Amino acid sequence: MLNAAVETASASGRGKGTMDPRVLSHAEIIVRYSTRVKKGETVGIYGNTLSADLVEAVYRETIKVGAFPVIRLSIPSTTPFFYQNANKAQLSRVSKTEWTEAKEQDVRVIILADSNTRQLSSVDPKKMSVAAKSRMKLKDYLVDHTRWCLTLHPTQGLAQEAGMSLEDYQDFVYSAMFCDKKDPIAQWQKIEKLQSRMIHNLKGAKDVRIVGQETDLSFSIKGRVFINSPATHNLPSGEIFTAPVEDSANGYIYYEIGSNRGGVLVSGIRLEFKNGKVVNATAEHGQDYLRKMIDMDPGASRLGELGIGTNFGIQKPTGEILFDEKIGGTVHLALGASYKECGGKNVSALHWDMIKDLRKGSGGQGGYIEIDGIKLKVPRK
Repeated sequence: MLNAAVETASASGRGKGTMDPRVLSHAEIIVRYSTRVKKGETVGIYGNTLSADLVEAVYRETIKVGAFPVIRLSIPSTTPFFYQNANKAQLSRVSKTEWTEAKEQDVRVIILADSNTRQLSSVDPKKMSVAAKSRMKLKDYLVDHTRWCLTLHPTQGLAQEAGMSLEDYQDFVYSAMFCDKKDPIAQWQKIEKLQSRMIHNLKGAKDVRIVGQETDLSFSIKGRVFINSPATHNLPSGEIFTAPVEDSANGYIYYEIGSNRGGVLVSGIRLEFKNGKVVNATAEHGQDYLRKMIDMDPGASRLGELGIGTNFGIQKPTGEILFDEKIGGTVHLALGASYKECGGKNVSALHWDMIKDLRKGSGGQGGYIEIDGIKLKVPRK
Protein backbone atom coordinates (compact mmCIF):
# COMPACT_ATOMS: atom_id res chain seq x y z
CA MET A 1 0.00 0.00 0.00
CA LEU A 2 2.77 2.45 0.92
CA ASN A 3 4.83 1.42 -2.09
CA ALA A 4 1.78 2.14 -4.22
CA ALA A 5 1.53 5.58 -2.61
CA VAL A 6 5.12 6.34 -3.58
CA GLU A 7 4.46 5.18 -7.13
CA THR A 8 1.39 7.42 -7.29
CA ALA A 9 3.44 10.39 -6.11
CA SER A 10 6.04 9.71 -8.79
CA ALA A 11 3.37 9.46 -11.46
CA SER A 12 2.02 12.85 -10.39
CA GLY A 13 5.31 14.53 -11.26
CA ARG A 14 7.76 14.14 -8.35
CA GLY A 15 10.18 11.97 -10.27
CA LYS A 16 13.87 12.10 -11.07
CA GLY A 17 13.46 15.03 -13.43
CA THR A 18 12.03 17.35 -10.76
CA MET A 19 13.93 16.13 -7.68
CA ASP A 20 16.84 18.06 -6.21
CA PRO A 21 19.96 16.34 -7.64
CA ARG A 22 21.51 16.47 -4.16
CA VAL A 23 18.71 14.21 -2.91
CA LEU A 24 19.59 11.71 -5.62
CA SER A 25 23.24 11.95 -4.61
CA HIS A 26 22.23 11.41 -0.97
CA ALA A 27 20.38 8.23 -1.92
CA GLU A 28 23.33 6.97 -3.95
CA ILE A 29 25.69 7.40 -0.98
CA ILE A 30 23.26 5.53 1.30
CA VAL A 31 22.75 2.57 -1.02
CA ARG A 32 26.15 2.21 -2.67
CA TYR A 33 28.51 3.31 0.11
CA SER A 34 26.91 3.52 3.56
CA THR A 35 25.07 0.18 3.40
CA ARG A 36 26.57 -1.36 0.24
CA VAL A 37 23.29 -2.95 -0.81
CA LYS A 38 23.68 -6.13 -2.86
CA LYS A 39 21.45 -7.77 -5.44
CA GLY A 40 18.78 -9.93 -3.85
CA GLU A 41 18.91 -8.30 -0.40
CA THR A 42 15.87 -6.97 1.48
CA VAL A 43 16.10 -3.28 2.42
CA GLY A 44 13.82 -1.60 4.95
CA ILE A 45 13.39 2.15 4.35
CA TYR A 46 11.98 4.00 7.37
CA GLY A 47 10.96 7.66 7.12
CA ASN A 48 7.96 9.92 7.44
CA THR A 49 5.89 11.94 5.02
CA LEU A 50 8.29 14.89 5.29
CA SER A 51 11.13 12.77 3.92
CA ALA A 52 9.15 11.27 1.01
CA ASP A 53 11.58 12.60 -1.63
CA LEU A 54 14.57 10.85 -0.06
CA VAL A 55 12.54 7.71 0.69
CA GLU A 56 11.61 7.53 -2.98
CA ALA A 57 15.18 8.20 -4.12
CA VAL A 58 16.51 5.40 -1.88
CA TYR A 59 13.74 3.12 -3.16
CA ARG A 60 14.72 3.81 -6.77
CA GLU A 61 18.45 3.32 -6.10
CA THR A 62 17.73 0.03 -4.32
CA ILE A 63 15.73 -1.21 -7.29
CA LYS A 64 18.62 -0.33 -9.61
CA VAL A 65 20.93 -2.53 -7.53
CA GLY A 66 18.53 -5.45 -7.88
CA ALA A 67 17.50 -5.56 -4.22
CA PHE A 68 14.03 -5.66 -2.64
CA PRO A 69 13.00 -2.40 -0.91
CA VAL A 70 10.22 -2.24 1.68
CA ILE A 71 8.96 1.24 2.60
CA ARG A 72 7.60 2.15 6.04
CA LEU A 73 6.32 5.72 5.93
CA SER A 74 4.94 7.29 9.14
CA ILE A 75 3.06 10.50 9.99
CA PRO A 76 5.02 12.94 12.23
CA SER A 77 2.06 13.94 14.43
CA THR A 78 1.42 10.36 15.58
CA THR A 79 4.57 10.24 17.76
CA PRO A 80 3.57 12.89 20.33
CA PHE A 81 0.01 11.55 20.36
CA PHE A 82 1.33 8.06 21.12
CA TYR A 83 3.45 9.16 24.08
CA GLN A 84 0.69 11.35 25.50
CA ASN A 85 -2.05 8.72 25.26
CA ALA A 86 -0.50 5.23 25.23
CA ASN A 87 -0.95 3.03 28.29
CA LYS A 88 1.90 0.96 29.77
CA ALA A 89 1.03 -2.11 27.70
CA GLN A 90 1.11 -0.05 24.50
CA LEU A 91 4.36 1.65 25.46
CA SER A 92 6.12 -1.63 26.21
CA ARG A 93 4.81 -3.82 23.37
CA VAL A 94 7.09 -4.80 20.49
CA SER A 95 4.98 -6.60 17.91
CA LYS A 96 5.74 -9.86 16.14
CA THR A 97 5.52 -7.91 12.90
CA GLU A 98 8.45 -5.71 13.94
CA TRP A 99 10.53 -8.76 14.82
CA THR A 100 9.61 -10.46 11.54
CA GLU A 101 10.67 -7.38 9.58
CA ALA A 102 13.94 -7.14 11.50
CA LYS A 103 14.80 -10.79 10.82
CA GLU A 104 13.84 -10.50 7.16
CA GLN A 105 15.92 -7.39 6.42
CA ASP A 106 19.58 -7.36 5.41
CA VAL A 107 19.74 -3.55 5.43
CA ARG A 108 17.79 -0.88 7.30
CA VAL A 109 17.77 2.84 6.38
CA ILE A 110 16.36 5.27 8.97
CA ILE A 111 15.64 8.82 7.81
CA LEU A 112 15.10 11.62 10.34
CA ALA A 113 12.82 14.51 9.32
CA ASP A 114 11.15 16.68 11.96
CA SER A 115 8.44 19.29 11.53
CA ASN A 116 8.71 20.33 15.19
CA THR A 117 11.92 19.48 17.05
CA ARG A 118 10.28 20.21 20.43
CA GLN A 119 7.13 18.14 19.92
CA LEU A 120 7.95 15.80 22.83
CA SER A 121 8.87 18.52 25.33
CA SER A 122 5.73 17.96 27.42
CA VAL A 123 5.94 14.15 27.41
CA ASP A 124 6.73 12.44 30.72
CA PRO A 125 10.34 11.16 30.39
CA LYS A 126 9.30 7.97 32.24
CA LYS A 127 7.05 7.04 29.32
CA MET A 128 9.91 7.38 26.86
CA SER A 129 12.06 5.34 29.22
CA VAL A 130 9.50 2.49 29.26
CA ALA A 131 9.38 2.46 25.44
CA ALA A 132 13.18 2.57 25.14
CA LYS A 133 13.66 -0.35 27.55
CA SER A 134 11.07 -2.48 25.78
CA ARG A 135 12.75 -1.95 22.40
CA MET A 136 16.27 -2.64 23.62
CA LYS A 137 16.42 -6.27 22.43
CA LEU A 138 15.06 -5.33 18.99
CA LYS A 139 17.54 -2.47 18.70
CA ASP A 140 20.45 -4.73 19.68
CA TYR A 141 19.35 -7.34 17.16
CA LEU A 142 19.26 -4.77 14.35
CA VAL A 143 22.71 -3.43 15.26
CA ASP A 144 24.18 -6.94 15.31
CA HIS A 145 22.40 -8.48 12.32
CA THR A 146 21.77 -5.74 9.75
CA ARG A 147 23.79 -3.17 7.88
CA TRP A 148 22.13 0.07 8.85
CA CYS A 149 22.33 3.77 8.08
CA LEU A 150 20.87 6.66 10.07
CA THR A 151 20.56 9.88 8.10
CA LEU A 152 18.55 13.10 7.85
CA HIS A 153 16.38 14.87 5.31
CA PRO A 154 16.28 18.69 5.73
CA THR A 155 12.93 20.19 6.75
CA GLN A 156 11.59 23.57 7.77
CA GLY A 157 11.46 22.48 11.41
CA LEU A 158 15.09 21.39 11.45
CA ALA A 159 16.12 24.59 9.67
CA GLN A 160 14.31 26.66 12.29
CA GLU A 161 16.07 24.75 15.10
CA ALA A 162 19.40 25.49 13.41
CA GLY A 163 18.56 29.19 13.05
CA MET A 164 18.69 29.06 9.25
CA SER A 165 16.39 29.50 6.30
CA LEU A 166 15.34 26.21 4.70
CA GLU A 167 17.50 26.95 1.65
CA ASP A 168 20.58 27.69 3.77
CA TYR A 169 19.95 24.60 5.90
CA GLN A 170 19.69 22.42 2.79
CA ASP A 171 23.03 23.79 1.62
CA PHE A 172 24.53 23.06 5.04
CA VAL A 173 23.20 19.48 5.16
CA TYR A 174 24.20 18.51 1.65
CA SER A 175 27.63 20.10 1.99
CA ALA A 176 28.28 18.11 5.20
CA MET A 177 27.40 14.92 3.31
CA PHE A 178 29.36 15.90 0.15
CA CYS A 179 26.13 15.62 -1.86
CA ASP A 180 27.16 18.81 -3.65
CA LYS A 181 30.41 17.22 -4.89
CA LYS A 182 30.94 15.53 -8.24
CA ASP A 183 32.03 12.26 -6.59
CA PRO A 184 30.74 12.23 -2.98
CA ILE A 185 31.69 8.61 -2.38
CA ALA A 186 35.33 9.39 -3.20
CA GLN A 187 35.20 12.18 -0.59
CA TRP A 188 33.98 9.75 2.08
CA GLN A 189 36.69 7.29 1.10
CA LYS A 190 39.28 10.03 1.79
CA ILE A 191 37.76 10.59 5.25
CA GLU A 192 37.89 6.84 5.84
CA LYS A 193 41.63 6.73 5.07
CA LEU A 194 42.39 9.76 7.24
CA GLN A 195 40.57 8.24 10.20
CA SER A 196 42.28 4.90 9.64
CA ARG A 197 45.64 6.66 10.10
CA MET A 198 44.40 8.24 13.33
CA ILE A 199 43.28 4.87 14.66
CA HIS A 200 46.61 3.28 13.72
CA ASN A 201 48.43 5.96 15.75
CA LEU A 202 46.16 5.37 18.75
CA LYS A 203 46.52 1.59 18.82
CA GLY A 204 47.21 0.38 22.35
CA ALA A 205 46.22 3.68 23.98
CA LYS A 206 45.33 3.43 27.66
CA ASP A 207 44.58 6.72 29.39
CA VAL A 208 42.37 9.65 28.35
CA ARG A 209 42.10 13.07 29.96
CA ILE A 210 39.76 15.83 28.77
CA VAL A 211 40.50 19.37 29.97
CA GLY A 212 38.52 22.51 29.19
CA GLN A 213 35.97 24.95 30.55
CA GLU A 214 34.78 23.56 33.92
CA THR A 215 36.19 20.22 32.82
CA ASP A 216 38.87 17.83 34.04
CA LEU A 217 37.81 14.26 33.38
CA SER A 218 40.01 11.16 33.18
CA PHE A 219 39.23 7.56 32.28
CA SER A 220 40.79 4.42 30.83
CA ILE A 221 40.41 2.91 27.37
CA LYS A 222 42.89 0.10 28.06
CA GLY A 223 42.07 -2.95 25.97
CA ARG A 224 39.46 -1.05 23.98
CA VAL A 225 39.43 -0.50 20.22
CA PHE A 226 38.79 2.67 18.19
CA ILE A 227 36.27 2.27 15.36
CA ASN A 228 36.32 4.21 12.10
CA SER A 229 33.03 5.97 11.30
CA PRO A 230 33.21 7.23 7.70
CA ALA A 231 29.45 7.46 6.93
CA THR A 232 28.93 3.69 6.90
CA HIS A 233 26.35 3.92 9.69
CA ASN A 234 25.73 7.61 10.34
CA LEU A 235 25.40 9.98 7.40
CA PRO A 236 26.95 12.49 7.70
CA SER A 237 29.84 11.19 9.74
CA GLY A 238 33.42 12.04 10.49
CA GLU A 239 34.44 10.57 13.83
CA ILE A 240 36.38 7.80 15.49
CA PHE A 241 34.98 6.27 18.65
CA THR A 242 35.72 3.78 21.39
CA ALA A 243 34.34 2.60 24.75
CA PRO A 244 35.70 3.82 28.11
CA VAL A 245 36.40 1.19 30.76
CA GLU A 246 33.16 1.15 32.72
CA ASP A 247 34.42 1.90 36.25
CA SER A 248 37.30 4.23 35.33
CA ALA A 249 35.83 7.72 34.88
CA ASN A 250 36.73 10.26 37.55
CA GLY A 251 36.35 14.03 37.48
CA TYR A 252 33.87 16.49 36.08
CA ILE A 253 32.74 17.84 32.71
CA TYR A 254 30.66 20.72 31.36
CA TYR A 255 29.02 20.48 27.93
CA GLU A 256 28.85 23.82 26.09
CA ILE A 257 26.73 22.43 23.26
CA GLY A 258 23.12 21.66 24.17
CA SER A 259 21.26 18.50 23.32
CA ASN A 260 17.84 18.23 21.69
CA ARG A 261 17.13 14.62 22.54
CA GLY A 262 13.79 13.06 21.74
CA GLY A 263 12.35 16.52 21.22
CA VAL A 264 13.47 17.72 24.67
CA LEU A 265 16.04 20.53 24.93
CA VAL A 266 18.69 19.91 27.59
CA SER A 267 21.51 22.44 27.88
CA GLY A 268 24.24 23.53 30.26
CA ILE A 269 24.84 19.94 31.38
CA ARG A 270 27.36 19.39 34.17
CA LEU A 271 28.31 15.87 35.28
CA GLU A 272 30.58 14.60 38.00
CA PHE A 273 31.95 11.03 37.94
CA LYS A 274 33.41 8.82 40.61
CA ASN A 275 34.74 5.35 39.77
CA GLY A 276 32.83 5.38 36.50
CA LYS A 277 29.44 6.45 37.80
CA VAL A 278 27.64 9.81 37.63
CA VAL A 279 27.39 11.06 41.22
CA ASN A 280 26.08 14.54 40.43
CA ALA A 281 24.12 15.80 37.42
CA THR A 282 22.74 19.28 36.77
CA ALA A 283 21.49 21.17 33.73
CA GLU A 284 20.62 24.81 33.16
CA HIS A 285 17.62 23.66 31.13
CA GLY A 286 15.97 20.23 31.23
CA GLN A 287 17.46 19.00 34.51
CA ASP A 288 14.45 16.84 35.41
CA TYR A 289 14.68 15.03 32.07
CA LEU A 290 18.45 14.57 32.48
CA ARG A 291 18.13 12.96 35.90
CA LYS A 292 15.28 10.68 34.86
CA MET A 293 17.30 9.42 31.89
CA ILE A 294 20.33 8.76 34.11
CA ASP A 295 18.06 6.78 36.47
CA MET A 296 16.66 4.71 33.58
CA ASP A 297 18.74 1.65 34.47
CA PRO A 298 22.09 0.87 36.16
CA GLY A 299 24.10 1.32 32.96
CA ALA A 300 22.65 4.75 32.17
CA SER A 301 24.87 6.47 34.73
CA ARG A 302 28.13 5.20 33.17
CA LEU A 303 30.03 6.20 30.03
CA GLY A 304 29.46 4.05 26.96
CA GLU A 305 31.36 5.97 24.29
CA LEU A 306 34.16 8.41 23.62
CA GLY A 307 33.89 9.97 20.16
CA ILE A 308 36.32 12.36 18.50
CA GLY A 309 34.85 14.63 15.81
CA THR A 310 36.85 14.97 12.58
CA ASN A 311 34.41 16.71 10.21
CA PHE A 312 35.73 20.27 9.84
CA GLY A 313 33.10 20.86 7.16
CA ILE A 314 30.60 21.21 10.03
CA GLN A 315 31.48 24.40 11.89
CA LYS A 316 28.46 25.24 14.06
CA PRO A 317 26.01 23.27 16.20
CA THR A 318 22.48 23.05 14.83
CA GLY A 319 20.67 21.16 17.58
CA GLU A 320 20.83 17.87 15.68
CA ILE A 321 23.21 15.37 17.29
CA LEU A 322 23.75 13.51 14.01
CA PHE A 323 25.67 16.59 12.80
CA ASP A 324 26.83 18.24 16.02
CA GLU A 325 28.81 15.26 17.36
CA LYS A 326 30.92 15.20 14.18
CA ILE A 327 32.18 18.80 14.45
CA GLY A 328 35.96 18.82 14.06
CA GLY A 329 37.54 20.01 17.31
CA THR A 330 34.90 18.52 19.59
CA VAL A 331 34.60 15.30 21.54
CA HIS A 332 31.43 13.58 22.66
CA LEU A 333 30.83 11.23 25.54
CA ALA A 334 27.73 9.04 25.60
CA LEU A 335 25.99 7.96 28.75
CA GLY A 336 24.66 4.41 28.56
CA ALA A 337 25.15 1.56 26.13
CA SER A 338 28.59 0.91 24.71
CA TYR A 339 29.47 -0.74 21.40
CA LYS A 340 30.55 -4.36 21.52
CA GLU A 341 32.93 -3.92 18.58
CA CYS A 342 34.93 -1.46 20.71
CA GLY A 343 35.20 -3.99 23.52
CA GLY A 344 32.59 -2.12 25.57
CA LYS A 345 30.62 -3.96 28.24
CA ASN A 346 28.15 -1.36 29.48
CA VAL A 347 24.51 -2.36 28.96
CA SER A 348 21.68 0.17 28.97
CA ALA A 349 18.54 1.20 27.11
CA LEU A 350 20.08 4.68 27.01
CA HIS A 351 22.74 5.96 24.62
CA TRP A 352 22.92 9.74 24.93
CA ASP A 353 25.75 11.61 23.21
CA MET A 354 26.83 14.87 24.86
CA ILE A 355 29.25 17.24 23.14
CA LYS A 356 32.28 18.97 24.63
CA ASP A 357 33.61 21.86 22.52
CA LEU A 358 37.42 22.05 22.70
CA ARG A 359 37.73 24.81 20.09
CA LYS A 360 38.82 28.27 21.16
CA GLY A 361 36.73 31.19 19.98
CA SER A 362 33.73 29.05 19.06
CA GLY A 363 31.65 29.99 22.06
CA GLY A 364 33.83 28.05 24.46
CA GLN A 365 37.15 28.74 26.14
CA GLY A 366 39.02 25.98 24.35
CA GLY A 367 40.58 22.85 25.75
CA TYR A 368 42.22 19.61 24.73
CA ILE A 369 42.04 15.84 24.84
CA GLU A 370 45.15 14.10 26.07
CA ILE A 371 45.83 10.43 25.31
CA ASP A 372 48.62 8.73 27.23
CA GLY A 373 49.92 12.16 28.22
CA ILE A 374 50.06 13.57 24.67
CA LYS A 375 47.66 16.22 23.37
CA LEU A 376 45.75 14.86 20.40
CA LYS A 377 45.78 16.84 17.15
CA VAL A 378 43.00 15.99 14.70
CA PRO A 379 44.22 16.36 11.09
CA ARG A 380 42.04 18.47 8.83
CA LYS A 381 42.82 16.56 5.64
